[in-house]
Amino acid sequence: MSLQPASVSIDLDNLWCYLKTQGEPGWETFPSYLDQVTPRILQRLERAGIKATFFIVGRDASRVENWSALRSIADAGHEIANHSFDHDVSLSGFSRHELHRDFSRSEAAIQDATGQMPIGFRGPGFCMSALMKEVLFHRGYKYDASSLPTFLGPVARLYFYFFSKLSAEEKKKRSSLYGGVAGAFRKLRPHAIEGDFMEVPVTTMPLARVPMHLSYLLFLAQQSEALAGLYWQTAVGLCRVAGVGPSLLLHPTDFLDANDVPEMDFFPAMRMPADRKMAMVDLTLQSLTCYWQTGTVADHAQAHLPAEALRPLFAEEVPVTASFSA
Repeated sequence: MSLQPASVSIDLDNLWCYLKTQGEPGWETFPSYLDQVTPRILQRLERAGIKATFFIVGRDASRVENWSALRSIADAGHEIANHSFDHDVSLSGFSRHELHRDFSRSEAAIQDATGQMPIGFRGPGFCMSALMKEVLFHRGYKYDASSLPTFLGPVARLYFYFFSKLSAEEKKKRSSLYGGVAGAFRKLRPHAIEGDFMEVPVTTMPLARVPMHLSYLLFLAQQSEALAGLYWQTAVGLCRVAGVGPSLLLHPTDFLDANDVPEMDFFPAMRMPADRKMAMVDLTLQSLTCYWQTGTVADHAQAHLPAEALRPLFAEEVPVTASFSA
């Protein structure tokens, strides 16, 4: 009996992305920890026998000093996907022209750095709009992975606002950060949006619709690692009962601590030692490979592609319709 598909992805948000989003000074020089964290991530994935998807920020791919780290990801056989050019969490408010410009810049930079043209996208901070989906479809993307089906989005946004140094104007620009309450009613399984363009949600716990990605588990682990482990096992059990193959999300901060990156001391769980954090990464990856056929987000999307959406290789482009919804 073949196992149900699942996937692992890494939002490769760099140090400057976190500083910029938080309103911390110094992000304008684009400080990077990619050379430090990328080998750790690749080692963990290799140990688990998993090929994953890395969502890369175009700005990082445009800087030659990052090319070695980014090329090592592609050379290891992992999928490269688009995470926007400037990691701007107000992307959902961009015009059609602004979106095309952002995606074009990030695609070119990512292809130059890694040799791969991305076919998948995730909005920074899980931001998404109907227009973004339409533009992605028009540009030939095969999936969007920006959905986080949880009711906790507004709570996470308020937590972020409380600890950030952003002005009221900057906070307003981030009003779609982490999504709204309506996100709790979105589908958990990968599904077609239009034609063969798929949506692959970041999995949240079935029924409860609370996050189960690593950053959230590590947030719990600050209080009790036993509690975090129980929480994860409960999520795995509910996914198995519900027939949901998880799409697990990781971040570089799941592999780093404040000793590695003192500038990130403000971020949750950064005072937890990196080796303990990576032990939890190992636990989650082992669970996935035990119960599911785990691979890239592109593989996950392809496995759920409706038969009627399959098209001949050289078919004409499907026209963009008005069926896209927020």
